[in-house]
Amino acid sequence: MSDDPEPKVNISGGPDGGGIAAEFDLGVADTRAEAVVDRLGELYWQKAYGGRDAFECLVRTILSQNTSDVASQPAHDALVERYGGDDTDLAEALAAADREELAETIQPAGLYNQKSTVIQHAAEWVLAEWGSEAAFDECVRTGDPDEVRDTLLGVSGVGPKTADCVLLFAGGRGGVFPVDTHVHRIYRRLGIAPPDADHEGVREAIEADVPPEKCGFGHTASIQFGREYCSARKPACLDGPEACPMYDLCDRVGVDEVGGTVVDPADAE
Repeated sequence: MSDDPEPKVNISGGPDGGGIAAEFDLGVADTRAEAVVDRLGELYWQKAYGGRDAFECLVRTILSQNTSDVASQPAHDALVERYGGDDTDLAEALAAADREELAETIQPAGLYNQKSTVIQHAAEWVLAEWGSEAAFDECVRTGDPDEVRDTLLGVSGVGPKTADCVLLFAGGRGGVFPVDTHVHRIYRRLGIAPPDADHEGVREAIEADVPPEKCGFGHTASIQFGREYCSARKPACLDGPEACPMYDLCDRVGVDEVGGTVVDPADAE
């Protein structure tokens, strides 16, 4: 239903995007936010995440900033083909890379000059702080999640969503619900987060009301729901209650079903 040029599955975490199938109790929800995530689990997938290489996950998430999976995936593949390999330390290769060559390699992801700078600085940071990708990976998997998150946020160009994606997809941490553009829009429109909440406010509202083990698949399934049903300009509810599987759980903040208009929840009267 969305006009976004996105794949049918979420590359960053769908059936082909990592994680293992897992079963959760979707029968009884203690909060409306949990009820939303339960329904998403029925619509899409239930996955337990973790196990990705932490530095590659960091690079991949940086590439995905301000663009779609359709654009960032070829950039990621080209980067790994040029600088990666079974016997190659990716962080060392990227730290030593020619900046212009790196920017050219990741050009499909957009903002390639900016992203090449962030990626190279991140590689230098990993080597300076931990000495190797393996040590960084171990920290992400076993370190205190709040401390790891704060450390990642100290890296120039790494924001909350990027840090949370590393904790989720590499660290396999429960209770982490990364907030991208889709999640930010959906949970304010639902009325679960305040209409004027920033990304951190939305994250705090969701993580307070969704069980830790459901946050991972809740994040990835929410993105898919945003693409298929709850788009920015044409949410499915404009076609009537039967058009959206979340209709009975949603406050539709900023949506005028009668007038057929949609505004950002923060701009709703």
